[in-house]
Amino acid sequence: MTFADVLVPVPIMGSFTYRVPAEMSDTLSVGHRVIVPFGRKKFYTGIVTGLSNIGPEDYEVKDIAFQLDSRPVVRHPQLKFWQWVADYYLCTPGEVMRAAMPAGLKVESETFIMPNPDYEEREDERLNQRELAVMELLLGTDKKMPLDVIAKKTGFANIVSVANSLLAKEAVMISENLVERYRSRKETYVRLAIPKGDSDTLHKVFDSVKSGGKQEKALLALIELSGFMRQGGELNEVTRTELIERAAVTTTVVAAMAKKGIVEIYTKEVNRFSYSGLVSGKLPVLTDAQSAALDAVHKSWLEHDVTLLHGVTSSGKTELYIHLIDYVIRNGRQALYLVPEIALTTQLTGRLQRVFGDKVVIYHSKFSDNERVDLWKKLLDSSEPCVVIGARSSVFLPFASLGLVIVDEEHESAYKQQDPAPRYNARDAAMVLASMHGAKTLLGSATPSIETYYKATTGRFGLVELTERFEGMKLPEMRVIDMSDARKKGLVSGTFAFETERLVNESLKRGEQSILFINRRGYAPIARCKLCGYVPKCNNCDVSLTYHRHVDKLVCHYCATPYAVPEVCPACQEPGIEVLGYGTERVEEEVESLFGNATIARMDLDTTRSKD
Repeated sequence: MTFADVLVPVPIMGSFTYRVPAEMSDTLSVGHRVIVPFGRKKFYTGIVTGLSNIGPEDYEVKDIAFQLDSRPVVRHPQLKFWQWVADYYLCTPGEVMRAAMPAGLKVESETFIMPNPDYEEREDERLNQRELAVMELLLGTDKKMPLDVIAKKTGFANIVSVANSLLAKEAVMISENLVERYRSRKETYVRLAIPKGDSDTLHKVFDSVKSGGKQEKALLALIELSGFMRQGGELNEVTRTELIERAAVTTTVVAAMAKKGIVEIYTKEVNRFSYSGLVSGKLPVLTDAQSAALDAVHKSWLEHDVTLLHGVTSSGKTELYIHLIDYVIRNGRQALYLVPEIALTTQLTGRLQRVFGDKVVIYHSKFSDNERVDLWKKLLDSSEPCVVIGARSSVFLPFASLGLVIVDEEHESAYKQQDPAPRYNARDAAMVLASMHGAKTLLGSATPSIETYYKATTGRFGLVELTERFEGMKLPEMRVIDMSDARKKGLVSGTFAFETERLVNESLKRGEQSILFINRRGYAPIARCKLCGYVPKCNNCDVSLTYHRHVDKLVCHYCATPYAVPEVCPACQEPGIEVLGYGTERVEEEVESLFGNATIARMDLDTTRSKD
């Protein structure tokens, strides 16, 4: 009898032992996904972390319910890395697994409720209004519904307590359904239903479509696209969409050809990500200073696994990264390029794809479940050299042969996961991941963190400095304007000092761009009663609310709860509520009035919600 240690995504220390059914004993191995019963009614996706012939003696062991995959979905180094993260950052391996794996790979039981057909309302247990509303919804649809859908349709915040109350009154029944979140992308293809080179059959096929002009056009287009008449080589796969566009026909025409047995229509699973742009394959030309720094990095790696590249702003660190990535890929290994912000992945992707094409993989938390699973599977299916560009969650991907880790802007606080567990620093975790794969790490920054710079100057890390800006450009001139002094002298218009306004105007006249930074989101950071000083606060978080003009709401920036702007002050009952201060929305409004002819774009959390 075989027993499996299974890691389950719950905040409980350790793994759980299950019995392996006889039909799985030959196919199950470490890294496989399995569905296991947990508690009285729950089911979770677990990862097999070990197999043994010796089972526990002090409790009854449950059987594994299902084996989900024919091959492991987690590599051995990942399990070792998850355990390190759990030990170092004081959390459970189950919490690390929950953070590491895309939700689409975690099939879980979801609570559904349905009306009890035998229920009769009793005088002493009448349903209240909330319970009646839920019952009407369930009876109206006449099928079981998940609790989250009921909460959305009824608008009730604490739907669990309503469900428990209905359950106690035996008005509803509960069931647990396994929910598979991942949906693979499938593409429909068309191929000729005759062997390549069979000219006699091809003549007969043409005779059968002569009367139907559109079918003949589609047949000619399919022969051309598939390379049917080409000597030697495999046939090209042709999608139905491609064929329809080329032949200018409809799906009905293709279906009619399939009915005649001329073509075969089939579907297959495809990856969502492919690069179809131009690939130059040319590496950027380095300056003398960059070439010297590149040589210094390689020499530093002979003695240190981690090297700090301390390069001033605009010194061309990215060009060095591209050369190092190319070196690793040519040696048949993979590279991880970590950036602190999702916005930077978009900017870098184009630059790297022009050099490396399809070898570039992008991964971050704003991708949908399906996209994240596709990328996970792409890395799992292939050990080919590639470069992964991503934010902090990329450290958990299933790398086969990691040769290089680059942590750009290593000082950024965005590498730290604050909530929920694991509360990890991706920079430090990436260095440990690299050491597990025998890879080298390069930390890049113009302003290194204190601890990194100390380790570099004391010899624990290597240190390479790039002090010359690209093409000898000078660092910009810094000018500080004391706004309180400028206001006293009447040298301020709204948000802007006259000096700032003048410099932006001069920049626009020269056809240049300007960036204005402000560390406040929304229209105004505070609302206040000008008569009594009352400030509206969030009921949940007890922090002052920010006014957002585009939705005309006061919003809590902790929990995102919106509130209507009060017409009268709740404290003194006078219409004295005003908004104070400047946020990005208000600055945008002022910029439009001052520099109306310029193209203006606002970038903050409200305008950059999607991955694009």
